[in-house]
Amino acid sequence: MTSHSKEPVTSSSREFVKQSSLYQEFLAEREEILKHKWLESERLGYDIGFERALLDWIRKHREGWRAARRQNLSTPGQTSSATPFTAAGKQN
Repeated sequence: MTSHSKEPVTSSSREFVKQSSLYQEFLAEREEILKHKWLESERLGYDIGFERALLDWIRKHREGWRAARRQNLSTPGQTSSATPFTAAGKQN
């Protein structure tokens, strides 16, 4: 059996992760799920919880959100004020 030594996590490796496009996508998607959780919880009158919000958002909004985000990221001169969540047709 081989032993794997664990490399210490340095501030530069943390910064690399924070700067990565994959991590940025994760954060953006998480923010949209939390918005959905808040809106649905307000609509229903109780906290629906993160897991239910996650599954509901994936079923109803993820595909449209990703398409809108790809389009926003590929279009030069786009402002970051228009969120893909609202661009994907989510009603407030």
